[in-house]
Order: sequence, then structure tokens, then C-alpha cells
Amino acid sequence: MILGFLFKKKTTKKAILKKEKNIQKIGTVTHYFPKVKAAVIKITKGPLKLGDTVYIKGHSTDFKQKVTSMQIERQLIKLAKKGNLIGLRVTRRTREGDIVFKEF
Repeated sequence: MILGFLFKKKTTKKAILKKEKNIQKIGTVTHYFPKVKAAVIKITKGPLKLGDTVYIKGHSTDFKQKVTSMQIERQLIKLAKKGNLIGLRVTRRTREGDIVFKEF
């Protein structure tokens, strides 16, 4: 037990989801545009509307924000449905593969 401190339990994505009971996975980041600070998100489950709070989690990404601007093909939208590929204005850098959750 002298070396017990070397074998800490790592926090996994499943553990994060268990802690946050009021979130639901709704999509993944497929691209990020740094100049305009926008992420392209593939919506895989449920609707996303203006004013919702999203939680974006990845290897080095971890932040929450309100949805203030969404676009499809450069057209502003108020509601994104399952299967849509949307552009979302974000406050911080995201990376391909980051998971997008919706807070309730």
C-alpha cells in the first residue's frame, strides 16, 4: 500500500454522466472555425433551441454556455432537430469529437 497513490482512479465520461443527472447527449462536434468562433455540430438526439444551455466536453474541452446563435447553410434558425448539421456560435475553442450535451 505504499505505492497506492500511484494508482488513482481516472474519471471517465460515464462517471461524468452519472454525476450530471440533468444532461442528455445531443450531438458531437465535427468541425471548428476559429476566426468566427463557431462549431459544426451533428445533432444525434432531440431538439436544440435558442436559449438552451449546452455542455461541451472533450479531451481538453469542458465548458457550458447558452445557445445564442445557430445556423444551417448560413440561415439563422431557432430550432435544430435530429439529423441536422448546424453551426453553433461558441465562447471557447472546441475540437472534433467533442461531445455536446443539453442541460434540463
